[in-house]
Amino acid sequence: MKRIEVAELLSNEDKYIDQPVKLSGWVKAFRNNQFIALSDGTTMKTIQVVVNNESIDESLIKRIGFHACIQIMGTVKKSLGKGQSIEIVADNVLILGDNDLGTYPLQPKRQTLEFLREQAHFRMRTNTMSAVFRIRHAMAFAVHNYFNSNGYHYLHSPIITGSDAEGAGEMFRVTTLDAKQPPLTDDGKVDFSEDFFGKATNLTVSGQLQAEIGALALGKVYTFGPTFRAENSNTTRHLSEFWMIEPEMAFFDIHDNMDLAENFLQSIIKYVLENCKDELEVLDARIIETEKNMKKELRRPMGLIESLEFVTSHEFERITYTEALQIIMNSKPYKKKKFEYMVTWGDDLHSEHERYLVEKHFKKPVIVRDYPKSIKAFYMRENEGTEPDKKTVAAMDILFPGIGEVVGGSQREERLDKLVERMEEVGIEPAEMQWYLDLRKFGGCPHSGFGLGFERIVQYVTGMGNIRDVIPFPRAPKTAEF
Repeated sequence: MKRIEVAELLSNEDKYIDQPVKLSGWVKAFRNNQFIALSDGTTMKTIQVVVNNESIDESLIKRIGFHACIQIMGTVKKSLGKGQSIEIVADNVLILGDNDLGTYPLQPKRQTLEFLREQAHFRMRTNTMSAVFRIRHAMAFAVHNYFNSNGYHYLHSPIITGSDAEGAGEMFRVTTLDAKQPPLTDDGKVDFSEDFFGKATNLTVSGQLQAEIGALALGKVYTFGPTFRAENSNTTRHLSEFWMIEPEMAFFDIHDNMDLAENFLQSIIKYVLENCKDELEVLDARIIETEKNMKKELRRPMGLIESLEFVTSHEFERITYTEALQIIMNSKPYKKKKFEYMVTWGDDLHSEHERYLVEKHFKKPVIVRDYPKSIKAFYMRENEGTEPDKKTVAAMDILFPGIGEVVGGSQREERLDKLVERMEEVGIEPAEMQWYLDLRKFGGCPHSGFGLGFERIVQYVTGMGNIRDVIPFPRAPKTAEF
């Protein structure tokens, strides 16, 4: 008999009533030595299996432990119990994988997320983490579906690169040179001309620069792949390896860019609301349980599902950096010195400022644009007509509740002379990026793009407090298991 999946069985219950079936899966619960909650991973839901004690050996029943893997043969019946409309009366049970609860780290009770991070190879077996990674899958599908439906081309940007799109200098080196005795130049520096690629190379921090090549030929492209930062940052918002979504569009100005980013974010959140109801309900219940003993002012103002519906049904607030700064400086917390960081024009906004704008002032997502030129990357287009000491660029950040910035983007500088001038200002040798200048010199055009940290938006949609809980195998300082 061919094995049937739980998702198929629950989707077509009437078809299988009184029919013999074979299922395989893991035991989520075993009550009274008779009732098994069985999951095979195809759905968040379990199917109830009623063990026929007369036909199944007692010694085998004793081996049906929490998260043991079993195969059952039985008949589908209408259920008289609460919580399910059908169940399976099992005439035969086969143990595929025993589980010794005496040594198994997980127990049939609520586990803390901190503990599950220490047992990361088992954590996907829990309801919470299963829901998170099912939603992550759905969101990845929604990303590709959105861009494909809107005429974008998927571009695979390189993971190994000789360019630093951010100018941060905190990159992972890629080399085959001997770590103890690398070849040296006459002035004592490492001679990377002897390296595998004949030059210094790193793991990429962004696919943006390469995406610009694609956009100026194919019109609209996007990248979606792993990126890396060698920052020694141990926060709930940072990873050393994470995934970035980076669309790049010819003939888009900063306003087109903001329109796209808002529509894109709302679209993928709507997809989750429509297709991951069971998973969201599990995570919503977890948040309610976690916050029930908190002070009211520390609880989320909305439930998880309610907050996602709010984001998809309301336009994002749009303000300039200067307006944002005025709101912050005129706020009661700022005047009472409750912010950790004070700011003046030209300073970057800190997370506490961003969250104030989103969570306290506007109470919805906010797009901040026209940032000071001095705090933004070299490739961002300088706004015309700005004051000499207050020059701004056509940059924009999208801020979400709970996590702050989720999107950063800009209109790119398409004017060759301005771009060369800016590169020289920040210490980038134009000759080292001649290919990038050539895009402006030969058939250049206005164009824009943005980057969305995939884990950041998954963190928001799932309501998880730590970004390490929304990526299957987190990479962070001193953390590189698996």
